[in-house]
Amino acid sequence: MASNPTAPSAELLRTLVEVGHTGSIAGAARVLGLTQQAVSGRIRSLEDAIGVSVLHRGISGSTLTDAGALITSWAGDVLAAHDRLAAGLLTLTATHPARLRVAASQTIAEVLLPGWLVRLRDAEQSAGRPPTAVDLLTENSAGVIDKVRRGEVELGFIETPVLPTGLQLDDLGVDELAVLVAPTHPWAQWERPVRLDELAAARLVTREPGSGTRDALEHIIHERLDRDPAPAQLELATPAAVRSAIRAGTAPGVLSRQVVRDDLVLGRLVLVPTDGEPLTRPLTAVRRHRIPGSVAEQLVAIAS
Repeated sequence: MASNPTAPSAELLRTLVEVGHTGSIAGAARVLGLTQQAVSGRIRSLEDAIGVSVLHRGISGSTLTDAGALITSWAGDVLAAHDRLAAGLLTLTATHPARLRVAASQTIAEVLLPGWLVRLRDAEQSAGRPPTAVDLLTENSAGVIDKVRRGEVELGFIETPVLPTGLQLDDLGVDELAVLVAPTHPWAQWERPVRLDELAAARLVTREPGSGTRDALEHIIHERLDRDPAPAQLELATPAAVRSAIRAGTAPGVLSRQVVRDDLVLGRLVLVPTDGEPLTRPLTAVRRHRIPGSVAEQLVAIAS
């Protein structure tokens, strides 16, 4: 090690963290929006500054050396403090309302987030601050996680039991899933609950892979029955499309109870009871770093 190692910049530390997380120079380049050459250059600059090697480079990717892993463990607090400082400096020079980039999975974006944003606006107005401008992207849970990792949004909301590693998570409670059929479907006439093994064997109308709804149902079936569900009858990209297909009698389906309230009241869909434990999934806020006092933290507190 060099006799007088130089403390690396936050930019270099963040690059090392992303290489360690993604397992490759190419993966870090995608997350950071840089070329692979630029990422490699940053890693070399880091190694020159501290005087030790931080990566094992191989054909199949890059792994952290012991020193690299240790530096990465220290870097988390440093980067969080750097982000807090950057956010604070922005508040000193801001001349117009703050802007928050949010990505939310479908059910949260459709049902829950509008109410949270109203409460955020009311709280800001009560405090004498201009309302934050919110840019909302709607994705499935996998897409939300990806956008948070890449830094494309400051805050994400997901609905999946498959929780990401390397991000800051806050539990927002659970969402109950409902088994739904058209009024003409045989299950609508049953006088007993549908068993989970019967649901697992049925070909359903489902969301696409990466959807929190689909992940949750598959996770429940794996956990309780130790098997895979039957192949989907039809895969669709939004809850609204799934609702329409179920109403048309295509097949049964599973959705959040919160998105089908009107359909149940109006008799367009029938809620099928299930035996055993309720079908639920966690709701979670995700971000790269917690920044106390930020609008993102205020919105998470409202959602909790």
